Amino acid sequence: MSTTNELESAVESALQQVRNPSLGADVYEVGLVHDVTVESGGVTVELDTTAVDPSMGQGVADAVVSAVGGIDGVDEVRVERVTPEPHTHHHGHEGGLEHGEAGADGDTEAFADVDLVIAVASAKGGVGKSTVAVQLACALAADRDVGLFDADLYGPNVPTLLDVDGPVRADEDDRPMPVERDGLEVMSTGLMNDSQPLAWRGSVAHDALTDLAENTAWSDRDVLVLDLPPGTGDVVLSVLQETPVDGVLFVTTPFQASVADTRRSVELFADEGVPVLGTVLNMASHTCPECGDEHPLFDGATVADLDAPVLAELPFTDDAQTTATPGDAPAPFAALADSVRDRLDDVGRMTVPDDAVDLRGLAPEERYDAVEEGFASVDPGEPFYLLSDRDPTPVREFLGELAAVEDPELAFQPFEVEKQGPETWALRTVRP
Repeated sequence: MSTTNELESAVESALQQVRNPSLGADVYEVGLVHDVTVESGGVTVELDTTAVDPSMGQGVADAVVSAVGGIDGVDEVRVERVTPEPHTHHHGHEGGLEHGEAGADGDTEAFADVDLVIAVASAKGGVGKSTVAVQLACALAADRDVGLFDADLYGPNVPTLLDVDGPVRADEDDRPMPVERDGLEVMSTGLMNDSQPLAWRGSVAHDALTDLAENTAWSDRDVLVLDLPPGTGDVVLSVLQETPVDGVLFVTTPFQASVADTRRSVELFADEGVPVLGTVLNMASHTCPECGDEHPLFDGATVADLDAPVLAELPFTDDAQTTATPGDAPAPFAALADSVRDRLDDVGRMTVPDDAVDLRGLAPEERYDAVEEGFASVDPGEPFYLLSDRDPTPVREFLGELAAVEDPELAFQPFEVEKQGPETWALRTVRP
């Protein structure tokens, strides 16, 4: 290689051949490459491997070394794993924030004009996630005002499935307005890019999605269905941490590998404090048009260990492949919408009042004082609420001392602890 620029170009081309095995896209497309430095034959690649399953991180790093090390003119390859700086947006349920309120930094929260946000996710691509998201939105639109946000930046299929197109216009405040079809409001990057392939890298993709989520001018919506990208990459984690999600629905086929990956994704979402509504087994069976018999499309997989109820087993039918119609979804999707409504009632979050004791960010010595002061203001028989950035269960012993009871476990009933976000736990009990 005669110049640094030529070597940089060769390195970028080599990295574009390194695929993320969970998404089938290269490391640039899914935002794993944080930075590349080329100097005197040495190449340093900064990778954000937090955007992939931990079991895949080393494999991706090894693949990068192999791809770049084979370039003529490259003498040494170093891979440095980095963790991007966290963003300061607030999850919709942290600190008792309701949809539509501003965070502590004054930023507008995503989906401010929406009462309820339902995310549709999948551990893998190709399982029919977007089809389920679109048909679920259409089913809910039968009796509710519904929005549909396509967060799948690299594969925005929602416009095609609904047969809608741009241009996206701006309102008087220069906010992008969703496209409407039969009362269903839709926003997607696929409405903006004239069907050209997107090549956004990690930080650019994150900023584009956050900006679109926060600024889209939805009219008052009862429900918003959020179609997430497949996998558990940076975009998905950003959505979980920065947007208000009331519940997530996972889509998988009954194929063994898909079920296993879904199990891990369910655990990740639960760890982020997002209520998991359940799973959908898509393409579970097909009815033969000749004999009328129903046949499974995959060998049955064990779904009992998913830690989430199966809300629907959807057949592979022509109905699901036709253009979706808001308010008139096929019967299996209408039944799924009913099941989702029921599960939302079951997994409803604890409502925390504004005057709850808030320990987040306080020094250890300040925490005891805050609990003591807040507990003193509660009369016997009245509820006591607390917010913390760690599991607050151990505070029960201190409350027992303040209440002068012999057995705190018996005295404080009920004693409910709920994780409501990556760094927010809520506690509710009653003063004895």
